[in-house]
Amino acid sequence: MAESARIAYFSMEIGVDPKVPTYSGGLGILAGDLLRSAADLALPVVGVTLLHRAGYFDQSIDQSGMQREAPVVWQPSERLQLQQPRVVVKLNGRKVTVQAWKYPVKPTHPKGAEVPVYFLDTDLAENEPEDRHITDALYGGDQRHRLVQEGLLGIAGIYMLRALGYGNIQTYHMNEGHGALVTIELLAEHSYKRKTSPADPEVIAAARGACAFTTHTPVAAGHDQFPLDMVFDVLGEQSAIHDGMPYVQNNQLNMTRLALHYSRFTSAVARRHAEVSRAMFPGAAIDYVTNGIHAPTWASPEVQSILDRHCPDWRADYRAIRRALFASDQELSAAHDAAKRRLLDAVRNQTGVSMKPDVFTIGFARRATGYKRADLLLTEPARLKELVGRAGAVQIIYAGKAHPKDYQGKEIIQRIIQRLKDLAPTIQGVFLQNYDMTLAKSLVSGVDLWLNNPVLPLEASGTSGMKAALNGVPSLSTADGWWLEGCAEGITGWTIGRDCFKVNAASHGSPSAEEDAASLYNHLERDILPLYYKDRPMWCQVMRSAIALNGSQFNTNRCMEEYARLAYQLR
Repeated sequence: MAESARIAYFSMEIGVDPKVPTYSGGLGILAGDLLRSAADLALPVVGVTLLHRAGYFDQSIDQSGMQREAPVVWQPSERLQLQQPRVVVKLNGRKVTVQAWKYPVKPTHPKGAEVPVYFLDTDLAENEPEDRHITDALYGGDQRHRLVQEGLLGIAGIYMLRALGYGNIQTYHMNEGHGALVTIELLAEHSYKRKTSPADPEVIAAARGACAFTTHTPVAAGHDQFPLDMVFDVLGEQSAIHDGMPYVQNNQLNMTRLALHYSRFTSAVARRHAEVSRAMFPGAAIDYVTNGIHAPTWASPEVQSILDRHCPDWRADYRAIRRALFASDQELSAAHDAAKRRLLDAVRNQTGVSMKPDVFTIGFARRATGYKRADLLLTEPARLKELVGRAGAVQIIYAGKAHPKDYQGKEIIQRIIQRLKDLAPTIQGVFLQNYDMTLAKSLVSGVDLWLNNPVLPLEASGTSGMKAALNGVPSLSTADGWWLEGCAEGITGWTIGRDCFKVNAASHGSPSAEEDAASLYNHLERDILPLYYKDRPMWCQVMRSAIALNGSQFNTNRCMEEYARLAYQLR
């Protein structure tokens, strides 16, 4: 495999397995889904990431509703294969020895090919105590620690690929700016080979010709920046990093700008996100490859059975999922009922709360942070109670972690828990702890409606609604991220508010939280609950359309085919 792999995919987090807790949420889960599709399509890809021995964190909620964090307990040797080569990288003026663990991503059908993912690890006896902990926690530590981790990923990642025998890499795909130091190492390699400076146009052309970059966030704070003195202290003097370069501004190295400058192909993760990204980085040529999900991973067993009956080659050909339009109401209802029972069993096991399978169930599961507005549904508890009294019963399931340093996110969780208590007994609601891949699979297949209401235009893409759609669960979402491309109003779901991005640009204002909440309530009362309770054939048609239209399009097999053509130049 080492000889045949020509694409190296670098990501700070990759969700390959529920038992390998080295992911925090959407970025890592997407990375795992893309590599699973690479295996299904037999693309010559190898993945590189970090081994987070303490995981992201185990979440618990105390009596006051406040999130508490603890390290995840897991043993890499139970799921990963330790590799023989070790490499040495210089960080913080010290030599740091790095080892790698392999996880083989298996294809879901015979025509695929295994994709190896290597997890870099510094917990070795020969390293200084401080250096042994470099890879401990995902997104932990201070700014300097983050830079050290990014140096490990980008620079030691290339060293490790060379040591493992991957000498024929043609494209280095940086998934977010965390991997941008790949470019600096490639400049150093090519300048050494040519016995010239990293500023030599031929060196720059060689490095740029080998790099592709995907940006994931329209939030300015999500683009890592580091002071130059810190950069030189951690990485040593770098001739390619200095004032005057387009990726150095106000004496700060901007990792996104670095990746943009040295990549032959750059993409955003949705059409709207590409517009936002071009506005953030004027002059940058930013295309887009809208995100997707790996269908065999996220479809419930019952939905997989439906697809096997109506479109048996759906695992290899994502377009075949359109044939779900031939599924009967009875098949769809039975599949969803089974998934809903599993979810409600999980709710009862974790919380002791017994929810009703015949009550309309709304799901919201996201990283808890301000712009995602997890509590928008609970803005006006009195109105929510009134509308369900008129239109039909509702129960609500929440899940999601706040970053340990996101105190606003923690307060949102606390507020949700309190407001759910205030809604009882009219509306039953729970907040589930420790949102992970396993819980996500139950949620996206078992709820009746997937809710998503970020502030426009701050959701780059979002993939949880795609997972729900594949399982016949429609979305109610603001017009952001993937939903702008995926919503057929009243057919695959419903839109909160209006598409106001261009309105914002013209300074005419954007919908307030109150306006969006009013739109959300109106959709529930006038469109969604009456359909669910009074017109089951039409509700089944919405479920069917969500699977066939959204499930066939927002699929990582389609993503990887686009990357193969546009970014990797394979096809």
